[in-house]
Amino acid sequence: MQSQHKVQRRKSRKIMVGRVAVGGDAPISVQTMTNTDTEDVAATVAQIKACQKAGADIVRVSVPTLAAAAAFREIKKQVGYMPLIADIHFNYKCAIAAAEGGADCLRINPGNIGGEKKVNEVIACARHHGVPIRIGVNAGSLEADLQEKYGEPNADALVESALRHIEILKRHNFEDFKVSLKASEVFMTVFAYRKLAQLIDQPLHLGITEAGGARAGAVKSAIGLGMLLAEGIGDTIRVSLAADPVEEVKVGWDILKSLHLRQRGINLIACPSCSRQNFDVVKAVAELERRFEDIDEPLDVAVIGCVVNGPGESREAAVGVAGGYPNSIYVDGSIQHKARNDELVDKLEKLVREKIAARRAAKTEG
Repeated sequence: MQSQHKVQRRKSRKIMVGRVAVGGDAPISVQTMTNTDTEDVAATVAQIKACQKAGADIVRVSVPTLAAAAAFREIKKQVGYMPLIADIHFNYKCAIAAAEGGADCLRINPGNIGGEKKVNEVIACARHHGVPIRIGVNAGSLEADLQEKYGEPNADALVESALRHIEILKRHNFEDFKVSLKASEVFMTVFAYRKLAQLIDQPLHLGITEAGGARAGAVKSAIGLGMLLAEGIGDTIRVSLAADPVEEVKVGWDILKSLHLRQRGINLIACPSCSRQNFDVVKAVAELERRFEDIDEPLDVAVIGCVVNGPGESREAAVGVAGGYPNSIYVDGSIQHKARNDELVDKLEKLVREKIAARRAAKTEG
């Protein structure tokens, strides 16, 4: 079922983070961040590849030391074209080493990496290597004078901090940057992004920082990012969870898919189940999600346990099942198969894969 609503996105300048365009008319990108020890090259590379498989467009890697910067160079060699952002705090030499080691973007705050001379060196290095910068403002690390001025972190304080860092880059005629304004409080974050969105034309990276564990963090992120994305604000997102980064990627995609901003993989339309169900919907959906993890192509699949909403939802999906005695399987809007409970998941998987294979073949012939 196609929505008639289309989000009108804020117009922003386009920058390139490696091979991925951010801003302008580019699709909203999904980011995550590794949580391995960067100096453990093998573990970090494995995690980046797992995130890439899950659909990450860009991955951020912390580079807190020069030893980590050396490891970052090797990591970048091994992950190839996956765009990597080097996350830098305080030590300007780490930023320079990361840029020279192949970083596709530097996440810094120009105001906290030292004096004017050090800032000059980092900006010159970024310009020389064609590397954009992300200014990352966080409510938990606001400048002391702003804490004193506002009494506590708020949206105005976040924006003022961002504008200070932006002014440094603009003073050096460096426009190739994006900005994030993150807080763990949803409304503070939303109000800050709304305000800054009207003051600059650079891309905005969205996130609710320190959002929480897998469940609560996903909910908080969906609400905060969803509010902004529905208003057309945001060019790239990260869902910050105290969980496996792969889960961040999956939730990020689910948010974008729910707003029809991007499509990837199987979109399962499933009922919450009740005593009317003719088969175990929860178990069937969990198994189908596991089996469909390797599928990138978008496809709507309806899994409805009874005949109340089952026929309507299944007719609208590419493949769908309405519970019954036996269950009715719909393909392209009409009942084409019947299935017992014990064969239902296998039959649905087979039909989905056949449909995707046929779609690929048609594209090849075309």
